[in-house]
Amino acid sequence: MDSSCSNEFDVIVIGGGIMGSSTAYQTAKRGHKTLLLEQFDFLHHRGSSHGESRTMRATYKKDYYSKMAVESSKLWREAETEAGYSVYTGTDHLNMGPAGSASLKAVIASCEKNFLPYQILDHGQFTDKFSGRVSIPEDWIAVYTELGGVIKPTKAVSMFQALAFQKGAVLRDNMEVKDIRRDEVRGGIVVCTTKGDQFWCRKCVVTAGAWTRKLVGSIAGLELPIQPVDITVCYWKIKEGHEEKYAIGGDFPTFSSYGDVKIYGTPSLEFPGLIKIILDHGCQCDPDKRKWRPEPDLDSLKEWIEGRFLGLVDGCAPVSMQSCMYSMTPDEDYVMDFLGGEFGENVVIGGGFSGHGFKMAPVVGKILADLALTGHADGVELKHFRIGRFEENPQ
Repeated sequence: MDSSCSNEFDVIVIGGGIMGSSTAYQTAKRGHKTLLLEQFDFLHHRGSSHGESRTMRATYKKDYYSKMAVESSKLWREAETEAGYSVYTGTDHLNMGPAGSASLKAVIASCEKNFLPYQILDHGQFTDKFSGRVSIPEDWIAVYTELGGVIKPTKAVSMFQALAFQKGAVLRDNMEVKDIRRDEVRGGIVVCTTKGDQFWCRKCVVTAGAWTRKLVGSIAGLELPIQPVDITVCYWKIKEGHEEKYAIGGDFPTFSSYGDVKIYGTPSLEFPGLIKIILDHGCQCDPDKRKWRPEPDLDSLKEWIEGRFLGLVDGCAPVSMQSCMYSMTPDEDYVMDFLGGEFGENVVIGGGFSGHGFKMAPVVGKILADLALTGHADGVELKHFRIGRFEENPQ
């Protein structure tokens, strides 16, 4: 391989989506020579880091995510200050569902454990607060918190890439990685691309999104249970004259609904007069063989919209649909761990963010950088994110 200094790095990050870009920013700002590789164009629309909006929330059934979300919201603000512009608009956040919902009970317990302020609204209190905009059945409740918001994803990825570049990182797109191997002579890691480029690094971080399973399988023979899922993002028309009731910048929150189906949405922001409301599930897919033509079953979502929005949002059909991917693990917990085996602690894996990772990008980038540079990450319970958990409980 070419051993010139231009091809040698302290850290190589593979995957230039939100997680990889945040990680590259973290390693570069700590003074480590960093290379960020992306297989497609930067800011492409083929993965999980593009689009118009992502939700910020700290209300989780699993309490360790609430703590991470609080830290991440602070790190978003720090990055915005450094960049000089905003990618994250704060709102309140609303969780709603049947009063006996185990999910809502877990959310409340998580709020209490993490000292996250919240309000429980019964049907009457909910009606008083959202009269004329949203309704819930009489046997439902809501959990209301102040930490919510909307993140602009493509702009956020661009922000972290710009910050990484300012800190000295090298950014290369259209560089598909075909092999990662140990350097038996010098130590460290050799990264090879399909174009014939070879790079050497002390540490490598893989943040390949929906391609993580394929890449890890090819280089290490390890079958990570990370399943790409095709998600349909739907935008619905707000009835004329009522647009301001649901617009960002007022008091309308981001929201999640628990019940027979899981639904989430954001205030009207990216498309005037439209509101994003989505079913939180999709169909398994191969990231290299997607249909690119959404054909979702939206009957349950249409029924939910008609029941919640008092006829002020047209639930007959979405006026716009976009395709995105989740990378799901069986337990919906992330993977943040060393690859191990022959690679030991020289290769770090970050993946399987299961449809709830984007908001966590600043803290995930910090954790992955910590693992690569120091071998540990303080202040986070990594047992939840270890690869070994799949061997202990493959389901």
